[in-house]
Parts: sequence; C-alpha cells; structure tokens
Amino acid sequence: MRFKPAPAAEPLRTEQIILFRSSNQIFAISSGSVQEVRSVDSLAGAAREIGEPSLGKVRHAIRRSDRNLYVVSVALHFGLPPSAAMLIFLLRKSRVALLIDGIEKMTSMTILQALPNAFCHEEHRWYRGLTVLDQSVIPVVNPEGFLTAEELSLLDAISAAEPLPPTAPAAGLELNP
Repeated sequence: MRFKPAPAAEPLRTEQIILFRSSNQIFAISSGSVQEVRSVDSLAGAAREIGEPSLGKVRHAIRRSDRNLYVVSVALHFGLPPSAAMLIFLLRKSRVALLIDGIEKMTSMTILQALPNAFCHEEHRWYRGLTVLDQSVIPVVNPEGFLTAEELSLLDAISAAEPLPPTAPAAGLELNP
C-alpha cells in the first residue's frame, strides 16, 4: 500500500519590524513603512507649530520636497501620558511623521494575530494586529491609521494659510531606500 507523501510545510512568512517606545509602551511597525529615522534636533527650525485644538496630537508640520508632513505624537494619539520624544519616523508613502521616545530594536515577526473583538472602534484603523515577542504581546501599528483624510484636509487648510519653508534633506538614517 502506498501512502501519499506528507505535504511540505509552508515556510513561515516573516516581516521585518521595528519595536519602538512611546511613554513606556512598546509598539511595532513594519520596517518597510519607515522611510527615514531622524533626531528631533535635526528638525529644529524647519518645523512649524500648528495650533489646532481639535488635533492636539499634531503640533508641528514640516515641508519635504513638494508636500507637508504632519508630526503626530504617538503618545497623544494613543491617549498615553506625554513623554520626552527623541526621534521621528518619516513614514514611506505617507504625509505622517511619528514622534517617538526611542527604538528598542529591529526584529522580525512570523505571526500577526487579528485584533480581538474588544477592539471595536477606531482601534481597527490604528492597529494592523498583535504579535507576540519574548512572551510579550505587542501591538503592531497601521502606518495609515494616524490621520484620517478629514484630519489631513484640515491640516492642509491650516498650512495653506502659512506656507512652510523646505526642510534640508539629510542628517537622518535612511531605511529601505
């Protein structure tokens, strides 16, 4: 009697991620969605303050090439206590930059777990899912979940009234060119 050979196990699909910290909370983001990492100091003088009370999580805008990027405080976005942010992630194919406290490490994940049903409102836009690393559950952020189209339109209207100066290109760490 002949048995069918066992099907070959599919190789685990891995994704490179960056673990970062904001207000003592660890988050993960796909390394492919981060174009550049910059020091907050490198943007001194290039960032313009935005004083829109309805969008307290966005306090600065910078000009890159031909578009405005809006700097979102990750701590304020997620309702965490404000913290002393030191780095900015410039996101790829996005008009958002993330203000974070620091990078924990770069690693890879093999499993992205769907969000539990308890995440039933705007969290579905904020997170791609959850992963487990070193026996800790880490939320994986959705790079497109920090500003809605309506919020971007409002910020564009505010910025149109007072154009931003262009930002010098360098002094950052380029990821995945």
